[in-house]
Amino acid sequence: MVVLHSSKAASPATLGAFAYRRGPGASRNTIGKGPLTVRSVSTSVLTEVKSAPNATLAPLSALPTGVLLRSLLVATITSKPYLLRPSLSILSLLSKSNRGWLLNVDRNIILHSILKWTFYKQFCAGETGAESRATVQHLKDMGFQGTILTYAKEIVFDHSTHTQQGLGVTTEQVDQDNATEKHCPHIEAWRTGTLKTIDLLGEEDYLAMKLTGAGPTVAKAFAAGQMPPQQMIDALEEICEKCKVKGARVLVDAESQHFQRGIQRVTLEVMRQFNRDGYALVYNTYQAYLKSIPTTLAHHLAAASDDGFTLGLKLVRGAYIASDDRSLIHDTKQDTDEAYNSIAQGALRKEIGEFGAKNGRPFPSVNLFLASHNKASVLAAHSLHQQRTMEKLPTVPVGFAQLHGMSDDVSFGLLQLKGPGGSPQVYKCSTWGGMGECLAYLLRRAIENRDAVSRTQDEFQALKREVGRRLKAFVTFST
Repeated sequence: MVVLHSSKAASPATLGAFAYRRGPGASRNTIGKGPLTVRSVSTSVLTEVKSAPNATLAPLSALPTGVLLRSLLVATITSKPYLLRPSLSILSLLSKSNRGWLLNVDRNIILHSILKWTFYKQFCAGETGAESRATVQHLKDMGFQGTILTYAKEIVFDHSTHTQQGLGVTTEQVDQDNATEKHCPHIEAWRTGTLKTIDLLGEEDYLAMKLTGAGPTVAKAFAAGQMPPQQMIDALEEICEKCKVKGARVLVDAESQHFQRGIQRVTLEVMRQFNRDGYALVYNTYQAYLKSIPTTLAHHLAAASDDGFTLGLKLVRGAYIASDDRSLIHDTKQDTDEAYNSIAQGALRKEIGEFGAKNGRPFPSVNLFLASHNKASVLAAHSLHQQRTMEKLPTVPVGFAQLHGMSDDVSFGLLQLKGPGGSPQVYKCSTWGGMGECLAYLLRRAIENRDAVSRTQDEFQALKREVGRRLKAFVTFST
């Protein structure tokens, strides 16, 4: 399907210019290490976004009718607490291990079919390679630059109960009497599944990795803030090399804070090795809802400058509020929004705290990737990037992404702003795997919709309006 664009010219605030494939390098001068503060969000940028001209057609006009109706069904459930609560309970029950035949979604054909044609097809790419490739191509046909594909396995740590839950992977330690330290079957299974995921990608697509999916040995090392076993490091290098050859990139996802120190440590090492000449092959994920992110980002910006590599900065708000230590997270949504916007716009200005400031430290080479369902945040970022590009002011390469099946109004709204230069470049993030493997992923998507009440209501209303518009057009045409 061809994406419909506005018939009138957009303002400079809405047209993009985006050299993302091979962004220019930035200064590699040595900078010191120190605390980082973020600049407040530009009021002028947010104001200009709100006053930008609207596209002629609603963003959701690009959705095929079948997808639109399924989206409305799912949005109806997720936007109504009396429907969502029992749905969450059912998904939580089905995601538990040791289910009998009746509750096993891979064996119960009726249950499998119901989930497959509702929640699964809404949020997941496919159960097989063929289904996943078809979904990836379908997204590109609708105008998206590419797809972010993840292999649905991880270990989640619940701070309140101090327990670990394996999602698609066991949490039981390998018997070291029967397995050598040089070979862990869990790491090998994760490696194999991840390499199969890369086979589904095309040029300019992204691989998203959850490193705890490699099993309990790796998770134990991460929890201690240590590097994983050499087998895991070798697997990461093989994965990155294969993505490099294919022209794809790698996003290392943030996970439970219990494991995050180790994850960030190994990700920095991989970035040092592969992110050169102003081009980030590998991105680390920063969760803006964490109070510690300014300090973490300061250390990573300094490392990028000291060691001469490009920092891949993927920014999200955060997805583990239900299981992480609440004291680590900002007290209010507004605090999280301000932190997100400040980091995003600071990176686009090449000025975060002392980095890039007048009489401050040089801003290192950074590639930015903004994963957000917040319309104001992504439009403000796109507007600022366009302004700075047209005025030939320093900025960084930037891409945008939303989850498959969520915030289509935001995604297609960005696509409607695409200009002759191909900016903004917008991606959809999905996962693939068997129904049982993806249940935990589906449960998290449902929880995200529960926690984002206002956004879910906005999506529901936008979908209803689009269905109403099409019905009205059909009736008018028929009469």
